[in-house]
Amino acid sequence: MSEVYAVRRTRLRECCNAGGSAAALVSRPANVRYLAGAAPEGAVLLLGRTEDLLVYAGPPDDRPPQSHPDESLRVHVVPGIGGDAAVTAADLAVGQGVDSLAVEEHHLTVTRHRAIRDAAPRLRLAGIGCAVEQLRVVKDEEEISCLRIGAEIADQALGELLESILVGRTERHLALELERRLVDHGADGPAFPTSVATGPNSGRPGHGPTDRRVEEGDFLSVCLGATYRGYRCEIGRTFVIGTAPAAWQIELYDLVFSAQRAGRESLVPGAACRDVDRAARQVLDSAGYTEALPVLTGHGVGLEIDEDPQLTPAAMGKLDACVPVTVEPGVHLPGRGGVRIDDTLVVRPEADGGPELLTITTKELLAL
Repeated sequence: MSEVYAVRRTRLRECCNAGGSAAALVSRPANVRYLAGAAPEGAVLLLGRTEDLLVYAGPPDDRPPQSHPDESLRVHVVPGIGGDAAVTAADLAVGQGVDSLAVEEHHLTVTRHRAIRDAAPRLRLAGIGCAVEQLRVVKDEEEISCLRIGAEIADQALGELLESILVGRTERHLALELERRLVDHGADGPAFPTSVATGPNSGRPGHGPTDRRVEEGDFLSVCLGATYRGYRCEIGRTFVIGTAPAAWQIELYDLVFSAQRAGRESLVPGAACRDVDRAARQVLDSAGYTEALPVLTGHGVGLEIDEDPQLTPAAMGKLDACVPVTVEPGVHLPGRGGVRIDDTLVVRPEADGGPELLTITTKELLAL
């Protein structure tokens, strides 16, 4: 992996050099981890003129065992107590003869930015933009493997829950059980707060679990994800509790399923992000559910659960191969409930079989 991290840092260095900076200070935790293999709390990465340094305030005793800094990186521990790794890194850059330092202005606070200026007044600070985030969009096969394992864990946790008795249990209880099962099956933890929604809450994006109990005839929508070696995936499914689904439930489910399938089938290299959104959205829009639609059809995943690209009506750019994204259309009807179907997939060319589905739990409308 050291070679992988070195290549990533080289690509970023080339971006910085093109912008006139000989060095860069990376402070956003996901970006530090992407370039250094680990991101201890408060750590920053200095891409220096003479050497690269991982700078942090103390030994990362609580980091998970699978998260280790790149062995080729020298680690610099901030002296004293309460020191700022970013300020220390800027001082180290000056010591390497750097006169221009590219920083992540979208992440540094104003206070931290001022502290760096005060510590190194002769150092010109330039913006690096979202260069690292752009490098992270296309994943290598090692990253995709981590996502694939995370998806398997999420599928396992969800499958086990579906085999248990659900009627009478609360949304909150089910969400906690799912998160426990994720860890039991080897996840670092949940990729995001697990959403379990029943009855009139079902189908609502980002619903926070409540003490509402599962009842016969409810729609039950679940959205969960596993983190494995830092990489996060997502799955969402909707079921009916106890009895055969009502006609309106079947109709709504079939409609959302058709929209989700249209979005999945649009995931080809070179496809415009907005066209993927449009493919799913127009299925629901044509059925008269314009006001009930979510703001996006999907988004990228990786070291964060919500990354670029964004699959929205106004999205710019096109999809590349080896980009993992979610496709998650849904409809929520106030007072009645709704349906959400959510998969994590990897964009692949047709020659390689088309989009790779990572989350494989059935999308059949089951009565549990």
